[in-house]
Amino acid sequence: MSAIASNPSANTPTLQARSVRKSFVSGRVESTVLHDLTLDVRAGELTLISGPSGCGKSTLLAILSGLQPADTGEVRALGHDLHGLSMRALEAFRLQHTGFVFQGFNLFPALTALEQVELPLSYMGLAKDVVRKRAVESLEEVGLGPRMSMLPIELSGGEKQRVAIARALAKQPELLFADEPTSALDAANGQIVIDILHRIARTHGTTVLCVSHDPRLVHHADRVLAMEDGRILSDHVPPAASAAITEHS
Repeated sequence: MSAIASNPSANTPTLQARSVRKSFVSGRVESTVLHDLTLDVRAGELTLISGPSGCGKSTLLAILSGLQPADTGEVRALGHDLHGLSMRALEAFRLQHTGFVFQGFNLFPALTALEQVELPLSYMGLAKDVVRKRAVESLEEVGLGPRMSMLPIELSGGEKQRVAIARALAKQPELLFADEPTSALDAANGQIVIDILHRIARTHGTTVLCVSHDPRLVHHADRVLAMEDGRILSDHVPPAASAAITEHS
């Protein structure tokens, strides 16, 4: 088990950013990518950060997940100030509490789907039988039970992305980050992927934060943060999500 415990109350945001600013320097030019952003993200929801390429959404995701530090401001995840953690503690936090899904799948060519999912679990100190059980269950949850012995070259793009989701899901993370998870997929496979991410948020109580410029995702999110030029322009609940909330209340 990680030395860092997570025990946020039901009403406490699992992710919090306060006055986060980030700039990059190229030669003598300094470009501000994020302008004093403040936001809260809660568990059990699929939160989408949308906006055009270059608006800063992937940088924001990297900062909220602890992959990059902010220049100024505060980021808290599961009650922990990420800036206050040592590099080793931050790596342990990401290993134990977070999962990542990327646009490019990031699969190893020589590993089967099952082995892809087992690999990160092996670094968590889990027993071999637990690793196998979690990997199998996660692949079955994303509909790839019959395909778990296949190599990436034998899988379609949509199936590769579902392997990547299963790999993240098997860690049983409280926080799941997805960076452009559907941009390399056709409409049908993109729909499958976003439905899986939404179901993970609802059934596992996971905080799912997704960044994308894909307009298809907007109507499937519980909450949409629209970004432009490093700023959040709007924060709204799509009509479909609002209707679902009303139906279940």
